[in-house]
Amino acid sequence: MEPMQAGQAIDFSAVALFLRSSLTVQVVMVMLIAASFWSWAIIVQKFMVFAQARKEAARFDRAFWSGEPLDDLYDRLGDRPKGASERIFAAGMTEWRRSHRDDGRLIPGGISRIDRAMNVAIQREEGRLFRGLSFLATVGSTAPFIGLFGTVWGIKTAFEGIALSQDTSLAVVAPGIAEALLATALGLVAAIPAVVFYNKLSGDAERVVSGWEAFSDEFSTLLSRQMDEA
Repeated sequence: MEPMQAGQAIDFSAVALFLRSSLTVQVVMVMLIAASFWSWAIIVQKFMVFAQARKEAARFDRAFWSGEPLDDLYDRLGDRPKGASERIFAAGMTEWRRSHRDDGRLIPGGISRIDRAMNVAIQREEGRLFRGLSFLATVGSTAPFIGLFGTVWGIKTAFEGIALSQDTSLAVVAPGIAEALLATALGLVAAIPAVVFYNKLSGDAERVVSGWEAFSDEFSTLLSRQMDEA
């Protein structure tokens, strides 16, 4: 960072502050800007994924409770169900069919195996649903400290420049401090949306998973009832 002379016209725009910063501070700023853009990409993508998951769950719920025989619904879905709810249902139905003997009677422990199969499917879908949220949590917790590191380093560089110029006037001190503080500002710009939307998206994801778990319990109860009636 080059020391400023008193009375010299100084550009305090963000771009000018970035260009005048030391290489270390510039690297910190670039990291924070990249983290912010990546966070927003995840946020937008997750909103789309959650909207699609809710829409798919509502569509499958209507089909499941329409009165259509479960075997017919399972056959209609085919080998590659499209949505998460369909895949959870297919996991349960697959194990249901595998748990029957040739004479049609259920192998002992079939219901517990069906529950485990659906739980595994739910955990798999939950992993897909939460993918990327850990990055938001990481940005939210570390970006302010990364920005603070850039500020501390920038202030150190600014004081070194002041010492070399042997001028402590405000016109010399202010630019270096402003450049350093820009790193902290960028850290907050990256961290605040990441924290807010991490909490929002985590809550939405938990509600979607709760819906899958509720369906799994209802489906297991229905199969158990059919087994008792057989």
